[in-house]
This record gives sequence, structure tokens and C-alpha cells, in this order.
Amino acid sequence: MTAALNEQAKGVYVIAVTPFTESGAVDIASIDRMVDFYEEAGVDGLTVLGQLGEAPKLTAAESREVVERVLHRLQGRLPVVVGVSAPGLAPMRELADAVMGAGAAGVMVLPPWTLRTDDQIHGFYRSVGEALGDTPFVLQDYPLTTNVQISPGVIERIVRDVPTCVMLKHEDWPGLAKIGALRAASDAGRMRRISILCGNGGLFLPEEMERGADGAMTGFCFPEMMVGVCRLFASGEREAAHRLFAAYLPLARYEQQQGLGLAVRKYVLAKRGVIGSAKLRAPSPALSAADVADVERLLAAQERRLAEIGA
Repeated sequence: MTAALNEQAKGVYVIAVTPFTESGAVDIASIDRMVDFYEEAGVDGLTVLGQLGEAPKLTAAESREVVERVLHRLQGRLPVVVGVSAPGLAPMRELADAVMGAGAAGVMVLPPWTLRTDDQIHGFYRSVGEALGDTPFVLQDYPLTTNVQISPGVIERIVRDVPTCVMLKHEDWPGLAKIGALRAASDAGRMRRISILCGNGGLFLPEEMERGADGAMTGFCFPEMMVGVCRLFASGEREAAHRLFAAYLPLARYEQQQGLGLAVRKYVLAKRGVIGSAKLRAPSPALSAADVADVERLLAAQERRLAEIGA
């Protein structure tokens, strides 16, 4: 069993897709292959049942099945964070207790869209901390989906008042200033220094690392890019990190389209042999022939750019 998630977490905690067969069933064989692929790519952890893991489309039993299979395949070699967001605290606590009992390192909680004021947001996460007990959790800040705007000052309050909040999944956009503000707050002693891992498909990863982020928690279909960027930053090779990122940027940009991005991601992962099918559960978008042609063109161009920089 891996250690509990804490404020020191860094690197790439890849957001795993949930593989389905063509009939729409959870694809256990592809889960095993996917876990092996992510581990071989050098990721530092996995996050399952995220928004782009199609968590809302799974039954409660399927959610536990997916988590248990990932944990079984890893055998404690990497930490696993599990998305447990729910409309109420009771189902959130039930799933959190189940996955932590199975060996997860921590859980992730997205704020409900009904929160509007700073006090409501702060109160919600205090309630989460109380409901989850000793379970460490990730505060997922994703206003593009939730429409919940969480200011750096509110995050400071949450971190001060809820000791089990150990990580921010930063997905605000624009949000680079937020990273800087939070790092300034911890440097000044106004809050604990928590881990900050960033989402948005890795689209701003080099800039986020420059502002003080600890890595990425997102699911771009080439996790080796994110691993490479983080490792280059850690070794002080910042310009090399920017060059590596630039080679993948056109595809990352295309994959980040709202509504279509997961279909692109699964198409590429299936093409790479990571999952058996690019199937999404309904309701879901489908790639057109023109979309597929775009992706194939971007993949070919990416290969040429990587050859040019010797990567």
C-alpha cells in the first residue's frame, strides 16, 4: 500500500481515462494495459474517476470496480487519487472510505455548481474535511466546468482551516497569477505550502511550472511529454522543457477543445494500443472524418518535430 497523499506530491499524476468496450461495458483488460502504459511513461501517480474519466457515467459498483482494478494492477507502486465528487457528503464519504480502504492515497473533490459566495465555498470544503475525516483530499478548482470562482484568498482560508486539504488541482483559466499568489502566501507564512498540480490538458504546463506549480494532473494522450517537461524543470533545463512542450503543443491544443477533447484523447490512446476502443459512453460526441484527418495530420507533424529536436 502506498503512503497517503501529502503536500510534497509533485510530478505527473495522470488523469486516467475509463476504457469501455464497443458495447459500452467497462474494459478490464484495457485498464490493465493502460496502467502499464502510464507506469512505463514515468508518471508519478494516477488519478481515476476524474471528469474526463467519465465518472458521472459510471454506476457506483462500476466506480469501485475501476478503482480496485487500477490498485490491483499497480500493487502499491504508484499513488492513486480517486475523484469522489458527489451532490451530497454521504455518497462522497461512502466512496472515499471504500477506495481508501482498498489502498488509494487520497481523493479529489470538485465544488458543486450551486456555490456562489466565498463563505459558501469555504464552508463547503470545511464540511468536506469533516466528512472525510483523516482522508487527504485534492481541491479541484475547475471554474470552466463548475462556474465556481475560487479566489486565492479563499484557498488560503481553506488550507488554514482544513488540514487534510493537501493539494490544489489548478484548472483556472487564466490562472497563472493564482499560482503566483498562492506561492507568495505560503512564502509569507499565511498558509501551508500545498502541492499544486495543473490541469487543462497540460496546455500551459511550462508557464505553470515557471510560476511555482509542482507538476501536472491531467490526461494529455502523450503523458511522456508532461513527464519530460517536469523532469527537465526539476533538473534546471528550462529551455529544453519549453522546446519539448512546443513539439506537442498543436495536438495538445486540439485535444483541449471543449466537448470534443475526450473523443480525441481516446482516439489517440486507442491508436497507440493503450486501450482497446475509443468508445465513450452516451451522451458523447463522435469524431467526424474531418476530425480524424486533423488528428492524423497533427500526429505526423508532431513526429517530425520530435525528430528535429532529437526527442
